[in-house]
Amino acid sequence: MQALVYRKSIPRYALVKLLGRRFRSVYTCGLPALKLTDVAPPKLPNEKWVRITPKMAGICGSDLATICAKGTPYLAPVTSMPFVMGHEVVGVISEVGEDAGSLHVGDRVVLHPALGCEARGIEPLCDACSEGRDALCRNVTRGDVSAGLQTGFCRDTGGGFSHSFVAHRCQVYKVPDEIGDRAAVLIEPFACALHAALRVPLSKTETALVIGCGSIGLLTLAALRATGCQAKIVAVARHAHQKQLAIKLGATELLAGGSWKRQYPAWARVLNAEVLPAELGKPAVVGGADVTFDCVASSRSIDDGIRFTKSGGSFVLAGMPGMPFGIDWTAMWYKELNLRTTYAYGPEHYGGEVKQTFDIAIELMRSWKDRLVELVSAPFALPDYRAALRSALNTGTSGVAKTVFAIE
Repeated sequence: MQALVYRKSIPRYALVKLLGRRFRSVYTCGLPALKLTDVAPPKLPNEKWVRITPKMAGICGSDLATICAKGTPYLAPVTSMPFVMGHEVVGVISEVGEDAGSLHVGDRVVLHPALGCEARGIEPLCDACSEGRDALCRNVTRGDVSAGLQTGFCRDTGGGFSHSFVAHRCQVYKVPDEIGDRAAVLIEPFACALHAALRVPLSKTETALVIGCGSIGLLTLAALRATGCQAKIVAVARHAHQKQLAIKLGATELLAGGSWKRQYPAWARVLNAEVLPAELGKPAVVGGADVTFDCVASSRSIDDGIRFTKSGGSFVLAGMPGMPFGIDWTAMWYKELNLRTTYAYGPEHYGGEVKQTFDIAIELMRSWKDRLVELVSAPFALPDYRAALRSALNTGTSGVAKTVFAIE
């Protein structure tokens, strides 16, 4: 079968890192670290696993960070190469093990990609998995499959950018018939956004600042509104299509980036803040948002975000950071900000009970599907992966929030 396989080498990683964004936007495939090639379909590790034929798969920011050497080597020990990418997937079960529970051939499903203790056949469960937080599993290098924090970064499972991959029964969620494939492919990133949105409750008199209106920022906006948030939500968007989508998904006001000399006065007016001239460098800011969701996680967005969060407020890091530098952490200390970070999903307090984020995402997608499908691109075929990567990397040109593959 054909699959997009990632094979990292240190020289390629270093060169792509050195040449930076301009080179990545032109070449987009990491000095052939990513290649479309023929591979054998992965085997079911045991009778509790199923085989899934993908129908549609989304390109995640973490995929782009890996391909373009934008991240750090921190996560390298919890991956196993070569691996087939793709963890935002909707597909159909094509084979089941003898102990696959309620799953059957022909079921249309989405993937919960975390490879925790249960998926790895490890007992007793680690502390995180016993609390339902398998995304934080401590055993991601042990058990029935190779190292990998998620499907799509594990050598033995395969991934969604292919014609076949395998998943443990605990990783599989059935999709209701009324949710089409274009909406279902968003369930995994929507679950991530819900995990961020539910971290800090907001009253209707408070203000949230959402920095970045890529797919995670837009889905965070949607998650806030879908879960009943009535607060004022101020969104920072770069491109015209992002601004339009942000308003449709519930942003109260929009802000732009740019030079801080122009940006900061505009932000201060909207966020009820005061900019205090500094002796050197960027100014201090008092006042600001009650909660800031940083969906970019760059050096600049973090620095701006903590400056424009009010004293005693919360700063939620929802984007995937690399190795940010040049951040003045004084505001974090001086304002006694609450730092929250969000990775993947877990159990959430929602609607008076504790539910898994994926269950909430599927429940809310029933009513939000028509608005959220506007984020999804016209799908690309796997052989057109270079064009797909250009679309995902250059959203200002492509006008797309979420680039996806249709697997045929």
